[in-house]
Amino acid sequence: MESAMAFRERRAPDFPITLAKTPARLQIDPRATAIPIAPGPRRTIEAAAKPDQSSTFAVRAFIEVETPEEIPTEVDGRPIFSDPKIAPFPMTCAGTPPIGDSRAVAAKLAAAQLASKGLDGANVAVAIMDTGINLAHLNNAGLAPKLDAANSWTPPGGTKLPGKYAVDHGTMCAFDALIIAPKATLLDYPMLNGSVPGGNVTGSSLSAAVLAFSHLLSNWAVAFAQGGVQLYSGLVVNNSWGIYHPSWDFPSNHPGRYCDNPNHPFHVIVAALANSGADILFAAGNCGSQCPDGRCQGRTTEAIMGANTYQEVLTLAGCDLNDQRVGYSSQGPSIANMFPQKPDVASYTHFLGSQAFGPGSPDSGTSAACPVAAGCVAALRTKLPPAQTPPSNLFAQLRTTARPIGGNAAWNGDYGYGILDPLGAANSFGLQ
Repeated sequence: MESAMAFRERRAPDFPITLAKTPARLQIDPRATAIPIAPGPRRTIEAAAKPDQSSTFAVRAFIEVETPEEIPTEVDGRPIFSDPKIAPFPMTCAGTPPIGDSRAVAAKLAAAQLASKGLDGANVAVAIMDTGINLAHLNNAGLAPKLDAANSWTPPGGTKLPGKYAVDHGTMCAFDALIIAPKATLLDYPMLNGSVPGGNVTGSSLSAAVLAFSHLLSNWAVAFAQGGVQLYSGLVVNNSWGIYHPSWDFPSNHPGRYCDNPNHPFHVIVAALANSGADILFAAGNCGSQCPDGRCQGRTTEAIMGANTYQEVLTLAGCDLNDQRVGYSSQGPSIANMFPQKPDVASYTHFLGSQAFGPGSPDSGTSAACPVAAGCVAALRTKLPPAQTPPSNLFAQLRTTARPIGGNAAWNGDYGYGILDPLGAANSFGLQ
């Protein structure tokens, strides 16, 4: 409990978490923190605000086994859940050059018309759950971004300030979110940075996302859920990451697996945040049949997994500025046992934008499609507060107003319900 309280209050704990009583076979990660978990989204929100009232906590721990098949399902009655590796979703096929640029993206998504309605992201927070943001690079790219450093997240033991991270994937996502919502306020959540507990030089594990989402939940969701003072009129959460292959996870018969388990604790946290009024977006992934990422290991069916399949989130496929699905964009339906109809809609990617990966490099993968869509959601939230239109209603309208490909409005595994049309959604809500 002390670890969770210290995390909530942004202070060092009075005693290390390793002193907590745990089963003999488990070794707690000393860099991690306890996260309050309760069996229901509303109670999870309350637990996030008052960890001393929670009876259940999640901690990151290690257990030694000879083979993955020997991983126990529980230790001393405590269930074991997987903490798989996660990674961002940038991608190019054989070095293909960008198609169009960010100005063309703005034109296709009617940024000027949205701005004329006052839909520009003003007073809306966009959390970039990624590798960290480099504010100087965004300024040099001609943007004038707002960053709320005080309400961003510095990982336990982290030394870098929000907005001061190396130019990388997170900077690309921040740039793309501002294309349609230039007046939105960025929140920097560097959960994919290697310095985060659960992170390493090749990426992070799901426990880093648990930490980051728990921080976001405790600092923002409680205000929405309890009708308290809201600093922003909306909170949009961008997630351009996921799991590439089931082999990154526990064996298929383990009840604590993540990729196809709706009962994983991370789902509880995501559902609680969505229930609080936050709009959560996830990229579909880059395991499309025409040009899958090598990490997909040739697996191109049931390739949308884990949180990217949750019904509470909006899942984005990728298409280019010619409205053609990019060959690496993962196709639905989702992995068995999860919500099948993913992706929800498609958004634009593979254009010249942030050049975060070098001059002339495209903003690519479903990694770029997701923040472009997040910017569209932030623009709509300028005049559409979640108390009036909850995330589930907004997402339903985005699916309804999406531009179908080939004249067929039914869901399909390539584009979902079609290409995102924020102006059509704004008009359907009567936003002036």
